[in-house]
Amino acid sequence: MPKAKNETLRACPERSRRVAQGDKLDLLSLEDLAEEEMAQQQGVMVRRASVSDADRVAAFVNQAWQGRAGVDRRMVLERLGAVGFLLAERDGNLVGMLGWQVENLVVRVTDFLAWPAAESAAAGQALFAGMEQAAKELQCEVAILFLPRSIPPQMAEFLKTLGYTSQVVASLPQAWREAAYEGRLGSDDPVFIKRLRTDRVLRPI
Repeated sequence: MPKAKNETLRACPERSRRVAQGDKLDLLSLEDLAEEEMAQQQGVMVRRASVSDADRVAAFVNQAWQGRAGVDRRMVLERLGAVGFLLAERDGNLVGMLGWQVENLVVRVTDFLAWPAAESAAAGQALFAGMEQAAKELQCEVAILFLPRSIPPQMAEFLKTLGYTSQVVASLPQAWREAAYEGRLGSDDPVFIKRLRTDRVLRPI
């Protein structure tokens, strides 16, 4: 797959045993969230993606990447089968997307795209808020961001405003390190994380 595709719908090799119970496109079957709208922030609505969104998502990615991504419906459906996706919309227009998985109480954020630039902050805040809300319902301990190794300084600063901090993988607790290793990060690599609960679960729930 060309580099642009990898960076846009970036697959992570980690297992997804606990992804999509029931509806294969939903992350861990979020029945506890009764409303489809999971977050509203600065006029941006966030909801879970469905099969019917595949064409819109492909068009959104290609438009954001000015045709360089070459993403089609089939690619989107394959990605939706591997991770849960949240979509951010303003006035019915798609302005952002976030892909995530959960395993062993660790959230892995594997995909993120907000466009156009004027919508980046609002869409990003709403998407991360929606993801974190659902993750807390699942009693997740931490969110780990699997980002390109080199990100713009503005992105790093934005993540810090959301409470994410950069830490070296080797310094993380074992379960979190294992999640990072499964995402092909090395012990000396930095990774952005956010702790979602103050206490750690030391045995399975």
